[in-house]
Amino acid sequence: MPIGRRVAYLRVRRRLSQQSFADRLGKSKSWVDKIERAVRSLERVSTIREIAAVLRVDAAVLLGRDVRPAGVTEHREGVARIRAALSTYPMAFGRATDREVMSLRGSLLVQAALIAARAGDDRLVSDLLDEAAALAVQVGDGHDHHRTAFGPTAVELARVAAAVELGDGPQAVARHEKAIGRDGWRWLPIEHRAAHLIDAARAYLQADNLANAARVLLRAERIAPAEIRHRPAARDLVAKIARDPDVPPTITQLAIGLGVL
Repeated sequence: MPIGRRVAYLRVRRRLSQQSFADRLGKSKSWVDKIERAVRSLERVSTIREIAAVLRVDAAVLLGRDVRPAGVTEHREGVARIRAALSTYPMAFGRATDREVMSLRGSLLVQAALIAARAGDDRLVSDLLDEAAALAVQVGDGHDHHRTAFGPTAVELARVAAAVELGDGPQAVARHEKAIGRDGWRWLPIEHRAAHLIDAARAYLQADNLANAARVLLRAERIAPAEIRHRPAARDLVAKIARDPDVPPTITQLAIGLGVL
């Protein structure tokens, strides 16, 4: 398969429009279209690496070599280590109460699911989060055992974050808008809510909705400024959104205040 067609296939698989893909590369939609139709060739190694980074695959995949995406082995090893820890959780958690144990176990399952999402393993993500959800029902919302804030709402927010990692912006947006209507959303610590709103901003950006991406970032900054000011990923997100001329001036002011614009 020609490299341009391979780029098109992987872009569609990541549910990215040509315009969204072009924006992430800092290129025009016309440039992407020409690459995918093989009107223009891809010869520079640096460009191939940039495309691979946006598509979250190894550059060798774009070149047609049969290799696993970068980091998959490490991610799977990370999930395996969490699974191993969970197999001995009664000993590891000592005298914790039943709900505390379930909260800790569920939080570890959520972290394993996010690791799997970064590796692109959507089936494992689903299995891990379903297992976490079953524990969350028993724990319930409104608790903060061992500062985990684990419960049904926390699992729903994890599904949003996982969808973002898998590149499914529209699904992440739909889940986010449903999750923040739950009673459990209001009971979460403000830091957890702000961290989720940063994930939601990424989801809106993937869905080409810059206005809402800016809106939820500003909301996160209002309720927990430190989450925006001290998280490199959040600062990068503010900088990216602020570059668009159509976003509200408040996001531009935030970017200037953070020193990222």
